[in-house]
Amino acid sequence: MYYPEEVIEEVRSRADIVDVVGKVVHLKKMGANYFGLCPFHGEKTPSFSVNQSKQIFYCFGCGKGGDVVKFTMEYENLTFLEAVRKLADEEGYQLPEGNVSSEERQSRDLRTKLLEINKKAAVYFYDALRKPVGQLGMNYFRKRQLSDETLRVWGLGYADQTRDGLYRYLRQCGYEDAILRESGLVNFSERGAYDKFFNRVIFPIMDVNSRVIGFGGRVMGEGEPKYLNSPETRLFDKSRNLFGLCYAKKSRKKYFILCEGYMDVISMHQAGFTNAVASLGTALTEEQCRLLRRYVGEILLTYDSDGAGIKAAKRAMPMLKAVGIQSKVISMKPYKDPDEFIKAKGQEAFQERIDQAQNSFLWLIDVMKLDYDLKDPAGMTAYTNAAAEKLSEIQEAIERENYIQAVAREQMIDVNALRRLVNTMGEQRARRNSPLNEKMYQSTNFMPRTNPKKKVETALQKSEKQLVTWLSEKPELIPTVQKYIQPADISDETVRTVLELVYQQQPVNTILDRFREDEEAYEKVAAMFNGNLLPEDVDEREFKRGLEDVIRNVKMSSLNTKIANETDPRQLSELFQQQSALQGLHID
Repeated sequence: MYYPEEVIEEVRSRADIVDVVGKVVHLKKMGANYFGLCPFHGEKTPSFSVNQSKQIFYCFGCGKGGDVVKFTMEYENLTFLEAVRKLADEEGYQLPEGNVSSEERQSRDLRTKLLEINKKAAVYFYDALRKPVGQLGMNYFRKRQLSDETLRVWGLGYADQTRDGLYRYLRQCGYEDAILRESGLVNFSERGAYDKFFNRVIFPIMDVNSRVIGFGGRVMGEGEPKYLNSPETRLFDKSRNLFGLCYAKKSRKKYFILCEGYMDVISMHQAGFTNAVASLGTALTEEQCRLLRRYVGEILLTYDSDGAGIKAAKRAMPMLKAVGIQSKVISMKPYKDPDEFIKAKGQEAFQERIDQAQNSFLWLIDVMKLDYDLKDPAGMTAYTNAAAEKLSEIQEAIERENYIQAVAREQMIDVNALRRLVNTMGEQRARRNSPLNEKMYQSTNFMPRTNPKKKVETALQKSEKQLVTWLSEKPELIPTVQKYIQPADISDETVRTVLELVYQQQPVNTILDRFREDEEAYEKVAAMFNGNLLPEDVDEREFKRGLEDVIRNVKMSSLNTKIANETDPRQLSELFQQQSALQGLHID
């Protein structure tokens, strides 16, 4: 699908970015901009800025930025076209459908057919479970104490042992091998075609809109793998979906219960805990965390109480925190998982465990005991040091003090001694991470925690970007600056392109669109339009001096490059004269 620029601009003009962002972020007006806590990473101090006049957003913490379409893409996990359609729907704007490209039409037709095939497959499995051929599967579900209503609501089914029953059924429905290959439901080899799932109970996997996008299957009897999911297809991306989300979102609860397996989710829903979800046979992903953040601000973890479950919980906690989700842990001891607990103790007992859910940080400190012999003084000392090291990672002073007191109380450690230890470790951490000590620590194991992919900007690069920022704020300066700086004077290719467009006084959103296919360049450009902006009470003389310095830095660097490559004496003389005149630059 291709929409003309005027259509995209119409959608933008209708969807005010402050209104769109304000639905999910609490914004407060500060000066010319609105600020709030970034929805894309965890933070305590608002660094997420929304500029209503430019209709753009930018986070000074994580670097994400762009227009209202980009925000919708990032927050809702949508493609560009999907975000445009969503905004248009919300604003009651009818998008034109007459300009659908053949490629887009083919892609949409393919997705429609794949959804049809998945729906027919779901019905096939559902019916098979209720026939004599599905008795083995039905016995399994009865043993797991699932009711007829639960079997119906979740569309549970059975893949029989014929090996090609589904394939033959779908062929009878008129689907060719090419489209069946795309569905992921059929495998093809030199010996022919055979079903992906056989001799397994089937769990249909639905997206947030309750459409079947894939399947999970548990083998009956012996066999590997025990659980099998559909492969990645045009419909199914297991890292971007959650089992049970289509039902959990209707619960209207302020928190979700995150489980490991399909049966845990289904059993919990059957017991009345309709806000349970699970990742799809893999470890929790960043995309799934962002998806969860669209619905709730708190997650209760119910991972299995074995070693693997503890490891999964440890991994999930920082990922959830990074997107702004608070987490707690439900203790299911002495049982392994929620399904076992509910069958043994019942709904009320599980609700009590929910009410007693432990703060995830305190749970982590508690779990760390398993790695130490606390009866040995040396082991207790090592454990206390490890706990203090975790506490020292908390940056916010009040939060850290609250946790110091809580840990000291629960672990029966002297609070003053623990505080001194934590503060000492915090100071050591600060020194290790200080740029002043970078050389000193390069030869040790205590390397500063910096992003190796992030390049340090030169003074010239900062000046070039600052020039764009100021001109976007004060377009009336463009004729003056053009007398001294041409796009060819800019060393950075991206900034050079942006300056050309700024000189043409193109709208900010139009400029951003030029870089939409390059994520790194897009965010770089968004940062330029949200750089060091002009304070409302800026002193005019001070600003003029700053602008003169920026122009001088950019132009002097450009002249130096030209001089280094010039061989004509007359041209060199002209360039030297320009350098000399630049020293006395004075802008009226």
